[in-house]
Amino acid sequence: MYARRRHVYFWMMGACLFLFVGAWAVVRLFSTPAAVAMCVVAMLIPPVAAMIANRRGPEDRWWDDPSGDPQSDEWWDELDGKKRRER
Repeated sequence: MYARRRHVYFWMMGACLFLFVGAWAVVRLFSTPAAVAMCVVAMLIPPVAAMIANRRGPEDRWWDDPSGDPQSDEWWDELDGKKRRER
């Protein structure tokens, strides 16, 4: 799952670079408004790519989900104050 999100992120960032470089290297010679529009689209891609790369999938473990190891879960619960330590 992580690999797929990472690949999507890099493809989106590659498209961003392609749009930006293409806009000012080629398209500006023919149409400045089109080059500016391409840069605006390129400007919107990085935040969307970051959201896609950092979203949580349905099978991803969240930080407070139990890990399945009883000793580790008990230790983390004690540190988080969810359970009191019995003496």
